[in-house]
Amino acid sequence: MKLIKPYTEILTPINGLEILKTLEKIARTCYKSEDRITDDSCTNLVKNLIIRGHEAMIEFFDITVKFICDRGVSHELVRHRIASFAQESTRYVNYSKGQFGGHLTFIIPNWLEDVKPGEYSNVFTGLTWIIAMEQAEQNYLKLIEEGWQPQQARSVLPNSLKTEINVKMNLREWRHFFKLRCAPAAHSQMRELTIPLLKQLQSEIPIIFDDIKFE
Repeated sequence: MKLIKPYTEILTPINGLEILKTLEKIARTCYKSEDRITDDSCTNLVKNLIIRGHEAMIEFFDITVKFICDRGVSHELVRHRIASFAQESTRYVNYSKGQFGGHLTFIIPNWLEDVKPGEYSNVFTGLTWIIAMEQAEQNYLKLIEEGWQPQQARSVLPNSLKTEINVKMNLREWRHFFKLRCAPAAHSQMRELTIPLLKQLQSEIPIIFDDIKFE
């Protein structure tokens, strides 16, 4: 059994200023004001688009992010409508195969402070969870050994199972996503992923996400 913390990886190459310049060219088509483009005019233009709520213009750039998280969090991710998803399949992936070393990987819940990646001896608050994951792994591998297909044996796997899911959204939908998923009411495991991701995008792309707050 392997235990890891969740994380994200931005797959789309990011050049913040070039993104703003592209969005400016697209937006100025509406007003036929291309003659007003300067080296830095994109910043104010995109800022004003967002202030005025004219966010259709920022739909013209997509970002793909890989989420390494538990299955429970992935179920929330796929609730977002204007997005594309490609997820690790428990129907076709056989975790008993050699590439996995005969181990399943589980995501450590962020409220279990005693459990560290790769370490689960002498734990206290997380002991019951550890035992449950060990039993799930043993039962899954046993069912595969008995001839069950992966899509059948997966029925004993818990929400804590690690999954990898690629999520593509345009900038407008990412804004909507962060407003929902970074909010205090969002699940703590979701916020564990989304707040660092939002901070990273705020640092790499000017203007687009600056007005989105979190606590």
